[in-house]
Amino acid sequence: MLIYVIRHGQTDWNAERRLQGQKDINLNSIGRAQARQNGTVLAEILAMENLAFDFVASPLTRTRETMEIAREAMGLPPRDYRTDERLVEVSFGAWEGFTLKELKATEAERLAERNRAKWDFIPPGDDAESYEILSWRVGSWLQSVESPTVCVTHGGVIRAMFRLIADIAKEEAAEADIPQDKILRVDLNWKTIGWLE
Repeated sequence: MLIYVIRHGQTDWNAERRLQGQKDINLNSIGRAQARQNGTVLAEILAMENLAFDFVASPLTRTRETMEIAREAMGLPPRDYRTDERLVEVSFGAWEGFTLKELKATEAERLAERNRAKWDFIPPGDDAESYEILSWRVGSWLQSVESPTVCVTHGGVIRAMFRLIADIAKEEAAEADIPQDKILRVDLNWKTIGWLE
């Protein structure tokens, strides 16, 4: 079972290093260019695969916009895909919209706690999640994949995929760099995961 995964393109909050979480933020011009580039690359890859792919995205605006730009670059109808709530980004709760530098001024003790165990840390706020909690819904989505798939999602979701598929250590997964201008190839049969060069 083959999945090509794209992280949404850059937003202004990404550029400012703000905790975005489940806030619905649009792509910026760099993000739209990244989506177009990924769509162009993916078109060549899928042409070689000769398989019928399902297309699915997180329902947030930045992932849907990325999917639509990528599909257009592939010569496909932009809106012919589905969304899945399980692919939405981890919730940073009350910390969403802040940079770590801003939080350090008021939440230094909690940030130190996060730094000691980032994978299992739950920020303040009723809807906040840890990466571990996020991995439960990501695991549910991975188990539901029934055909070759193109997925547009978020950095946290991709970190959970690395943990679930490659069984990398919690803290390594939590700190993994997740680029917005590359495509991730996941083979669920062989349990392999890696960025395309």
